Amino acid sequence: MTNACTPNASNHEGLTALASRFVDVDELAWEPTTVDGVETKTLLFEKSSGLLTVLMKMAPGSKLPDHAHMQIEQTFVLEGTLVCGEGECKTGDFVWRPAGSRHRAWCPDGGLMLAIFQVPNKFFTDQGEQDILGQNWQTLWAHCTNMEQKTL
Repeated sequence: MTNACTPNASNHEGLTALASRFVDVDELAWEPTTVDGVETKTLLFEKSSGLLTVLMKMAPGSKLPDHAHMQIEQTFVLEGTLVCGEGECKTGDFVWRPAGSRHRAWCPDGGLMLAIFQVPNKFFTDQGEQDILGQNWQTLWAHCTNMEQKTL
């Protein structure tokens, strides 16, 4: 049995455990993150495993700071261009990153992406290792990864 959910979905209450969950994405509010110019809509979240599927909207010039992918991450660019030191992913392109990879990313002209995380990213900030919501990564997500627990 899964404990997955779509936070803020108004039509999921009362569904049986095996019922399909249809999500009206337009109904979901954009959620702020700790990164200026970056907002998300959570489509699927399973707290016990860390599985997370989000729509991510990045304003022109917004930048994701130094972060590590603790498990495989997948990103499909719906609009705009996502850039990192290894290349760029344009509208209609897909990129996936292996567990343990670390980088910065930005959207020069803004972008909209579908992103699937097996475990939320670990951001390296002045406040320590955090997830994109500013929460302590080690406390919340270390149990979800089988990677050696060390700073990359």
